[in-house]
Amino acid sequence: GGLGPFAREPLPVESVVTVGYNVTAPTVERLPTCNSLARLPDGPPPGHAIVRIQAFSVNYADVTIRWGLYESAIKYVGYPICPGFDLAGVVERVGPGASVQEGDTVVGITFFGAYSERVLVPCHQLFAVPKGMSIAQAAALPSVSGTALHALALAGLWPSLPASRNRAVLVHSAAGGVGSMLVQMAKAIGCHPIVAVVGASHKVAACEALGATAVIDKSKEDLWSAASKAAPGGYCAIFDANGVQTLARSYSALAQTGTLVIYGFHTNLPTSSMLNPLAWVRMLVGILRMPRFDPMDLVLSSKSVAGFNLSFFADETRMVGRYFEQILAWVEDGSLALSNVTTFPMDELPRAHESIQSGQSIGKLVCLTRHAGD
Repeated sequence: GGLGPFAREPLPVESVVTVGYNVTAPTVERLPTCNSLARLPDGPPPGHAIVRIQAFSVNYADVTIRWGLYESAIKYVGYPICPGFDLAGVVERVGPGASVQEGDTVVGITFFGAYSERVLVPCHQLFAVPKGMSIAQAAALPSVSGTALHALALAGLWPSLPASRNRAVLVHSAAGGVGSMLVQMAKAIGCHPIVAVVGASHKVAACEALGATAVIDKSKEDLWSAASKAAPGGYCAIFDANGVQTLARSYSALAQTGTLVIYGFHTNLPTSSMLNPLAWVRMLVGILRMPRFDPMDLVLSSKSVAGFNLSFFADETRMVGRYFEQILAWVEDGSLALSNVTTFPMDELPRAHESIQSGQSIGKLVCLTRHAGD
């Protein structure tokens, strides 16, 4: 569970690559010692490409993978595992019928395996890096933007706004990766007011720059009093990855027809690197304190609760493809930007994990491999 297991190990032979759990071609020979590694004796299978990774992003999910708590990692891969979802780099080799070409600079997503220098990816999970976007910014984009857009879709705010009159949204952890995407996307689709919540004063300016109508610094003011003042009629959507600390009050703050969208449980988890016995006790207490939503109350108050985890969506190719069409369109027209990206050399990956666990980081964290300057 600590940071030690991220010691960098060279791949045993040139023909070995990391691979996501959804790659099932018969010519891909997974190594018996690690399900994240595979040999390709015949090269990439049809419709796949090997990408030489120049940059990959660090998500909070990677921390829980390291702790052995991430359900899709346990279910589909097992341990040992190579974490990582987001990547950007250069196409090194392609299989028959590939939709990308050798030498293309691409951004993409893999269902684990991005903490690497060479990964095998289905071509439908790769996209051209948008013009004007650095390789680090590209690597920061896929998971957080896809999570944010799916959250908006579950709230009924995309692809079009609902007929109901309320347009107010509240975004917890608004200065983080997903939160910063949600603020910008909510502005792009016409939500108002957009209320951003942060836990430290140094994050306020970042949220204001993203387009938030109001920013609540809960280290200096009461969160729920300020939330009520910012939107007296309640919220049509609240986006919450905090877990036990805020879920019950988030639900109460919804307006009629409002939706609480849940995509994480950060306050249920420790901020230290190791899972010691006390941390396990605290997590158990957090689980026991989690709110239970009464179906009768959902009906009588006309509210909804939705949750999801994109790491289970490997087969939802049409949906994810549609999401990325919209995301790339927003990037192209300037509605969506990645202005706060902090980079680390690959050898300093443990420091990146410490930063994201601390809760003090802003925007996205990205690791650069030795190929970043290629």
